[in-house]
Amino acid sequence: MIAINDAFMLESSIYLLLKKYFKQEKCYVDLMELFHEEHVDLDNFSLEKYTFIVIYKTALLLLLPARRDILIPMGEYFQVQDDYLDNFADPSMLGKIGTDIQDNKCSWLINQALKICNSEQRQVLEANYGKKDKECETRVKKVFDELKLEQVYKEYEEQRVGELREKIATLDESEGLKKEVFEEFLRKIYKRTK
Repeated sequence: MIAINDAFMLESSIYLLLKKYFKQEKCYVDLMELFHEEHVDLDNFSLEKYTFIVIYKTALLLLLPARRDILIPMGEYFQVQDDYLDNFADPSMLGKIGTDIQDNKCSWLINQALKICNSEQRQVLEANYGKKDKECETRVKKVFDELKLEQVYKEYEEQRVGELREKIATLDESEGLKKEVFEEFLRKIYKRTK
């Protein structure tokens, strides 16, 4: 909550600074509009940035004082799974309609797509990703399907869950943490549908 509050304070300070230093300038309105525009630039996305965001957004929410080597990859898996469900889950099962594509989210799926797409598919993604338009979203989803991202996710999931199970199996319970706690948490999120 503190980070969210800080983000709002930083954003509002932009407008205060613009008003203080540029209100008398004829470019003032253009500057205000510039900060209200949502510019889509897929070159700003990468799996490295995605991983960084996930670790400091989702994974740290799960952290206990110990066992970061289990909880960080588990938190990352949870966020990747969330991104997958946003696109591929049945909205009636998920309880909501996914909006990551229209909201220009730096999701795992778009980063996977950018990594393996050809130049034509990239053009479709650049022209349609982040647009608040159902037809644009459908074009992006078509590219995701062409790239077989559902299968890419399923392979990722099995690999990550296998790694997590190995780490849990080697957990030294003399530190006070029980394997069952991590096994149960993993059981609850593995192949979840919502």
